[in-house]
Amino acid sequence: MRIPLPLPRPIVAAASLVLCAGLFTPAAAAPRPNIVLIMADDLGFADLGCYGSEIETPHLDALAAGGVRFTQFYNTAKCHSSRVALLTGLYCGQAGNESLAHGATIAEALRPAGYATLMTGKWHLRGEPTERGFDRYFGHLSGATNFFTGDDTFRLDGEEFEVPAEGFYTTDAVTDYSIRFISESLEANPEKPFFLYAAYNAPHYPLQAPEAEVMKYRGQYREGWAALRRERYARQLDSGLIPARWALSPQPDTVRDWESLSEEERDWEDFRMAAYAGMVDRLDQGLGRLFEHLKAKGVWEDTLVMFCSDNGACPFERTRGRDKMPWDPASYWTYDTGWAHAGNTPFRWYKQNQHEGGISSPMIAHWPAGMKAEAGSFCREPAHLIDFMATCLDLSGADYPAETPRGKTDPLMGRSLAPLFAGGGREGHEFLYFHFSNNRALRRGDWKVVSARGGPWELYHLAEDRTELRDLAEAEPERLAALSGEWHAFAEEVDRLPERQRKPARDEAQAWKGN
Repeated sequence: MRIPLPLPRPIVAAASLVLCAGLFTPAAAAPRPNIVLIMADDLGFADLGCYGSEIETPHLDALAAGGVRFTQFYNTAKCHSSRVALLTGLYCGQAGNESLAHGATIAEALRPAGYATLMTGKWHLRGEPTERGFDRYFGHLSGATNFFTGDDTFRLDGEEFEVPAEGFYTTDAVTDYSIRFISESLEANPEKPFFLYAAYNAPHYPLQAPEAEVMKYRGQYREGWAALRRERYARQLDSGLIPARWALSPQPDTVRDWESLSEEERDWEDFRMAAYAGMVDRLDQGLGRLFEHLKAKGVWEDTLVMFCSDNGACPFERTRGRDKMPWDPASYWTYDTGWAHAGNTPFRWYKQNQHEGGISSPMIAHWPAGMKAEAGSFCREPAHLIDFMATCLDLSGADYPAETPRGKTDPLMGRSLAPLFAGGGREGHEFLYFHFSNNRALRRGDWKVVSARGGPWELYHLAEDRTELRDLAEAEPERLAALSGEWHAFAEEVDRLPERQRKPARDEAQAWKGN
């Protein structure tokens, strides 16, 4: 059955965005802001203090207290596809996947508008950032790296960068170069606004952090993942982040009962969660340094900071040996489904999956000179990584490029977040589309269809049941057919998925295989 496909209206330039929004005119609120866009890697929805975590993240918590926390902000559930969506404002296949053949980057849009374009951290796409609109770049082109020794893909402004033999930690280096690039940009031209995209590799595996950060949390996770989920859920409820009608999702069969573990296993699990917590803690420390630098340079008030994660917590057990400590460069620890399930509290499933656990990201926005929304408030409007490009165009006055050296660009899918920063509403997305491998979803209004690992389509009413515990597929077959048909039509016509990735969903649920 062919379903008529209503596409989001294309966005051509910033002027059309402002007229469409009707609620926010950047010139009336503040000059063109500096923009700092920060992405963490494999950070779960509940892994920051301001989203319910016990991990100490005082600088991000302060950012949230002075800004806005989004409660329904979405990523694509996977590293590279989230980077494509963030940079281009398009869905991954639509943009040309890692090639970005049909999409422009934010840097390619903002540089002609007079912005300095800076990037640090993980690229994970084809080419190099300096070939995609960025004036400056430090980081690694690879999808993951050793945090102490790096790899041979590290670059500085397009040239090979030799990682120092001692005293190097990737998370700290990303912060250091972010600070350096901002300083050098302001020294060269204090009046020139800058766009910084800081793509931290933390807390992606391997779980490596300095000893002090790891040992700070050693022994704090002896009660196990189920207890941790209950504690995080309680804090989420108490803070108002989520409503009580969203019940805490139960522990899946793929997560072992903590009581069944030996004392030795419990100690090991505590240790690797402590390593993960240490990575998040160290990331927050670095962001504290970056924020203080912006204040010292006198640009904090005029800088929009947005923080997010590329996907939900990662469940992959890929540890290679337990004998080397996580502050040893030769170590390679990961954690698996137990701690990942806690990281995604209160949701189900994980990185790669298009259930809420895989696609829900913390997102904090902070802009002293331009934000009119109440400090410390929650924004409960659904939003997505694809909205960052439209937001940057809106606030910078830049035009959306009709083409790049790679070819013509597709019309934008994203919509500006600026009206939400103003404390008002916006004309939201007609629908949001999700895909990675054989995991699929589509959200229209409060209704969502989702299929895990090629299994049956499920149907949920998210306003009442965002933790996806009451499948309404049998009760609402027509709605299920319409929304799943809409997914297939969009996947073929707009996201350019090959036929093998658009096969009909299977009738039987697919078993979790740990990857």
